[in-house]
Amino acid sequence: MSTPGPDELLDGLHVVTLPLRTRFRGIAEREIALVRGPRGWGEFAPFVEYGPTETARWLAATIEAAWTGWPDPVRDSVPVNATVPAVPPAEVAGVLARYDGCTTAKVKVAEAGQRQADDIDRVAAVRDAMGPHGRIRVDANGGWSLAQAHDVLAALAPFDLEYAEQPCADVADLARLRIDLARNGIDVPVAADESIRKVEDPLEVARLRAADLVVVKVAPLGGVARALEVVADCGLPAVVSSAIDSSVGLGAGVALAAALPELDHACGLGTGALLGADVTADPLLPVRGELPVRDVVPDPDLLAAHAAHADRLDWWRDRVVAALPHL
Repeated sequence: MSTPGPDELLDGLHVVTLPLRTRFRGIAEREIALVRGPRGWGEFAPFVEYGPTETARWLAATIEAAWTGWPDPVRDSVPVNATVPAVPPAEVAGVLARYDGCTTAKVKVAEAGQRQADDIDRVAAVRDAMGPHGRIRVDANGGWSLAQAHDVLAALAPFDLEYAEQPCADVADLARLRIDLARNGIDVPVAADESIRKVEDPLEVARLRAADLVVVKVAPLGGVARALEVVADCGLPAVVSSAIDSSVGLGAGVALAAALPELDHACGLGTGALLGADVTADPLLPVRGELPVRDVVPDPDLLAAHAAHADRLDWWRDRVVAALPHL
């Protein structure tokens, strides 16, 4: 199907503001645009600082969901992890309780204004809550230097980490870190996230042997079909993750995870549990540690209840129009 024009895209545009239960990556609410097309609903929610070139990939994913549709699934449900924001240790058990049946937890670390000791204490609290058999991964969002990453991961290694996600921002540093960790007997695999979704050449990670696995998100890569191509070209195990999406956006992530030929890790698609509200009466939330593969249809009453101010609707409409020439 050809790319819809601006009138088609804007005609079905809704903008909502959804509160978060806990501040996450510095925000307390998530503003999201939703578009209805002939195949269903798509989510368009690039972060506010992204320009038209980057947001065009998110728009491509929106169009795929609402106009084109996704590849056929090879499984009918996907395992997901709990997500623990950079909260004090005393709050960890309460956060984990929102994720029914999840045996894997992703823990945010390297938060601005916090110390290495805060990360260690948080991971220790997660290990205590999950017991010896739970899987724990940490996500630094590129917040450490090479030296810091080595030191903190050495301190966290005794907690038996599944992997460390984007410990350094630079791909070359990720490659050096993997060598340094192996040389020093520190058994912590490295996963690349931002080095896959925020660069012009996502395959550089594989060429430089900078990661043991890749974390992929549908919207920043331009859709499910494109993300499947990136995973295949990288030749590394993949974990599908989300970007604080509503259940509509999470549905696209589930579609990607369901279409992957191999899926050996729980996916970061349980983040609906971080939201204080959603756009559907039947949100995608973990049940026995999994999400089902199914369509998500927003509820008109919830769209109205969480509708953003009129000036924000205009702002998002302008974003869509600005991104279109960059598709």
